[in-house]
Amino acid sequence: MGPSQFLQIVFYLSLRINRALPSTSLRQPNCTCQGGGVLVLKDHLPKDRYDDIVKRRAEEYRKHHIRTSSSLNRLILAPSNTPLQYPIQGFTVVPLQKTLIPGSLCNNHLFMYRVTLRVSSGVLAIKALGEGDQEGQGEKEITVQSTSLYDLNNLLGRLTYTSTVYRMRTGDLGKAIDPAFLPYPYINDRVTIVTKTFLRYTELQVLISSIRTYYKDIKIIIADDSLEPQKVNGSNIEQYIMPPAQGWFAGRNLAVSQVTTKYFLWVDDDFLFTDKTKIENLVEVMEATPELDVVGGSVAGHGQFYFSLVYEEGNGEDGGCLNRKGAVKYQPVPGFPTCSFTSGVVNLFLGRTDAVRKVGFDPRLKRVAHSEFFMDGLGSLLVASCSHVSIGHQPKIANAKYSSFRRQKSKDLEDKLAHHFFKNHLKCIRYG
Repeated sequence: MGPSQFLQIVFYLSLRINRALPSTSLRQPNCTCQGGGVLVLKDHLPKDRYDDIVKRRAEEYRKHHIRTSSSLNRLILAPSNTPLQYPIQGFTVVPLQKTLIPGSLCNNHLFMYRVTLRVSSGVLAIKALGEGDQEGQGEKEITVQSTSLYDLNNLLGRLTYTSTVYRMRTGDLGKAIDPAFLPYPYINDRVTIVTKTFLRYTELQVLISSIRTYYKDIKIIIADDSLEPQKVNGSNIEQYIMPPAQGWFAGRNLAVSQVTTKYFLWVDDDFLFTDKTKIENLVEVMEATPELDVVGGSVAGHGQFYFSLVYEEGNGEDGGCLNRKGAVKYQPVPGFPTCSFTSGVVNLFLGRTDAVRKVGFDPRLKRVAHSEFFMDGLGSLLVASCSHVSIGHQPKIANAKYSSFRRQKSKDLEDKLAHHFFKNHLKCIRYG
């Protein structure tokens, strides 16, 4: 071969994008729990049952992998019948986060080697070698070239991919979605209003009256675990009586289980509909963005509450690390500048019924629990928050009996953290 010959390869990357799930890599990293606001979950396990819980968690985690693993999730590198060894299956990345791409060039004993990589829904870069080095700029196409196969493979080993589209269950391909607007007259066939009540019938009646001011025929479903239930009267209202004090998430499960429409609107029993509580505006966002599962609004006095959940992979024995941070948005929802993708939203949200049922609400969480639903849905639910739809909040009424049940006790918190350790296989949670 003459000295002017070189090997040039154009490589089309095949990646799967999955929101907030760990990447499949050649190494198995262990996450770290550092900084303020960190709760190390194993420290909250009952001391007399510590060894048994840790042992059972390890066994349940092993069985979980048996149930959920698939040959399609196994990382496969293309064999060297092509000069470039690269992922053809099973490589998953987290949207908007940088991930190293495993790959290398096989020895062909050439004078010059050149590899060109192209992507469509992200950018490529070369990771810096040392602290003082500058990292390559993110580009849709990047070329690495060297006369040394060793040096070229060193560059390929530091090649990173960062998705620029906040999506999940998709690959590195672009697609267009035509907006579809749902006319107001059909809202009753598409949406059910859902709430849970406990010892707050005065507030509940005010909520119902405000709903009927704007949506006189829409169905309302109420899950009620009050100590002494009272009949809630009104047209197109379904009240489901539960055993007393079953708790927040048990009631949510019951209420959502009875929804027969495509969507449901979740509201607290002390909310108040206003002229800005336009359900059809949330439906419009969902219909135009079929990947969306949950879209939230804002609550008067609390604002547009939303938060991010970022999972950091740990080893199989210790578990992973979860970071929850308030007021973090990712990207605007295409076509809706007042809406942005995020991880979790306030208690005013429109949910896609079938998607929410697949995640469910853990009935072991009786009192303070909201983030936990979005934690359980991490990687499967696509969530957005919108500022152009809001709801009012009623003035607080003194209710000592309700407050005694509502307030989270120290044992409730300890039980919840121990539950996260076992069920969610987490090493720690950092609240920021």
